Order: sequence, then C-alpha cells, then structure tokens
Amino acid sequence: MKIKIALEWFLNPDHLPFIAGITTGRYKESGLEVEIIEPEEHYDGFEVLKSGEIDLHVNEPLHLYEHYFDGLKSVGCFFETRGGVMIRADRVEKLRNNEKIKITTPAANPVTNKIGFEILSRYAKKNGFALDVENVEFVETDFWHINNMKNDESFDGAWLCFYNFEGIEAKMEGFENLFIDQFESPYPNFCALEMMTTQTVMAQKGEQICELIKITNEMAKYLQENPEEAQRIFYEYSKTQPSELMDNIIIDTLLRLKTDIKADAEKWLDLYNFVEELGLVSLTQEQYDNIWISSKN
Repeated sequence: MKIKIALEWFLNPDHLPFIAGITTGRYKESGLEVEIIEPEEHYDGFEVLKSGEIDLHVNEPLHLYEHYFDGLKSVGCFFETRGGVMIRADRVEKLRNNEKIKITTPAANPVTNKIGFEILSRYAKKNGFALDVENVEFVETDFWHINNMKNDESFDGAWLCFYNFEGIEAKMEGFENLFIDQFESPYPNFCALEMMTTQTVMAQKGEQICELIKITNEMAKYLQENPEEAQRIFYEYSKTQPSELMDNIIIDTLLRLKTDIKADAEKWLDLYNFVEELGLVSLTQEQYDNIWISSKN
C-alpha cells in the first residue's frame, strides 16, 4: 500500500529512519510503498494532509496547535533535539544592555518572531535584565545560520537553531556563541519532529500506519547501532558528497532519534500552555484531546 510522507523542510539526517526504511527494503517487505515528499514551504504539508493528498506529515509539535483542523492526529515524536536562539559570543553584552540586535532566521513571521522574542525575554528575566521587543529584529534569510552570521557582521544571532546542526557546526568551526535553549531559558522545548496524520487516513490505512511506525522504530535503533551505515545510507539516498561536518551532524542526530514512537498528550501539554499564554492558539479541551491517537481513535 502506498504511504506518502511530506517533510517539514528539505531532506536531512533528521529523516534517516524513513530513509533507512526505504533503502533497506523493510517497508517494502511489509507491503508498504513509502514516498518521501519535500515541500516548497514549511507549512505546505498541513494543506495537503487536510486535503487527503498525503498520509503523513512531519513537523514541529507546536504546529499541531497552530495549524489544528478537525481530524488532525498526532502519531508520535520520532526526533527531539535542543533548539533555540544562538547569539554571537561577542554580542551577548549587546543583548544584556538591551541594545538593538539583528537576528537571522529562515522564517520571520508574527508567530515565530513572538516565540523567538519570548525565549530571549525569559532568558533576560532569568539573568536579571530586561529586553524591549522593538530592540530585537528578526530578518528572514535561510537555514544557513552560521554562514549568514559569518558573511554578514550585522547579524548578532540566529533563531530557529537545532543543536544537532548549528550547534555541531559552530563547535567544529570554532564559532563562539551563547546557545539559548530550554536549559538557558525557562520555556518548553519544541525542537522536535512529530508524525501527524488524519482520522480519515487512520480509518483507511490504520493497520499500515501502525506497521510503518513499528518499522521506523526498528530503523532508528538499527541506525544508532550502526552509525557508519547511517552515514552511507544518507549520502547515497540524498545524493550528496560526504563531509566531516555532515558526518558529525549525522552522529549527533542519531542520539536524538526515538525508538518508541507514540502519541503523547502529556509530553506537549506545557508547550500548548506556552503558546496559548502568548495568545497564539486557543483550543478547547475536546480539541486538544482529539489530537492524540489512542486505542479509541
């Protein structure tokens, strides 16, 4: 049976369990013909999921709330990393002095900007100073955070950073920074990837989705036990040239893969409360409860 999975962005090592399921033939052995689709824009997957053009979508868990629609279901989290805002080490004093700072990000919009500022604001409060929202400018560029900061000295930091990418790259290049994540700022982490589907898909392909989850768990464990094979699989499937940087990104990413994918309403409850407090979402208790796949769904 055909299963179409739309990614959140471009193909990268976060998606290795799906890639391995395809390349090793494990999905096919179970009668699953899995197709991975890269979207043009970050939120495209929600529209095609809602219209029934795909079976699964992967994206950050906060978008379960931001892009909620009747019938949207969480299948579970398959990857989680540290994430947040990276500030150049020599610009931290600017931040502490509440001077104007400029942040590069792949997505500058009212929602992501508000969350990014809140992370900085909570960090400031924790450390005994305050920030004015008008002093933090988010500029939409792309995902190449380190390059953007190295090539443009006007950028004081970057937002929407994943440690298994930017943290590893900065470490390798000696790019000194303050990485403001959930350990530095008191906010609930959401730098993870959740598998999402719909009630309609579960009614039509529920058995196959459960089999896909089982195999994906197996693949995550297999990759963790065989890191060199994980590297080979990624390079061959993505048709990219091996590099020391990507080797290290893959190794770090493997540590963050989940091997027990399951919907978990409690795991992301603090995140829901966080974005509701910011006035970004508002779901009823029934809507919230209906997101999570259970034996009753």
